[in-house]
Amino acid sequence: MKTAMLRAVCVWTFVCCAGTVTAQRADPASDAPETRSLPAAPLRDAASYDDALARWRSATDVNAWIGARFEYDMQRALQLSETQRERGARLPIHAPDTFFAAPRGVCVDLSRFAVETLRRIDPASQPSYLMIEFAPLSIQGQVLRRHWVARFQRDGQLYFFADSKRPGHIAGPYTDDAAYIADYAAYRGREIVAFRELESTAKKTRTLALKQQRTDKH
Repeated sequence: MKTAMLRAVCVWTFVCCAGTVTAQRADPASDAPETRSLPAAPLRDAASYDDALARWRSATDVNAWIGARFEYDMQRALQLSETQRERGARLPIHAPDTFFAAPRGVCVDLSRFAVETLRRIDPASQPSYLMIEFAPLSIQGQVLRRHWVARFQRDGQLYFFADSKRPGHIAGPYTDDAAYIADYAAYRGREIVAFRELESTAKKTRTLALKQQRTDKH
């Protein structure tokens, strides 16, 4: 009985469609998935990335594929840490076609795949990135701070997905980024010190960010 109760407390329960997460906090020490969400739409599989671009129509299709295929790569996360960046180490972010062929990576790989794919199949949804800056956390001697998700619009509302922490989940609708960030900070159990809507993951674009918002504490 006690084992069953403990399991019920520890297991995350997600809604099966776009919406909020009905769960307590996630493990704050990792960007890896807690569990898998059940996308609202069935997987529309494709033989290649070009085939996916021809078959997929919206974020719903992209999200279903992410929920079924994405695998988190902890070693790559450490290689892309702030510690390695300060030492001058640079790893390329996986291109969408490369990621489709081998869907293993970290948050920035996943969000790039989602944003660039959505720009090709549904540009009217105005896909972009939301870069989240957490208070620094050290894992295996590597400082991890930044986290990336994809952002899009539908019927005047904002939605967020392609999150390595909960692949297959679409969060929303929200009226603005700040509302999502408040929910997400509570879910992750980590302080978010800044967030930015960006058009690219490239450093050049980050310095010219369209929008930068900080929490009231900073």
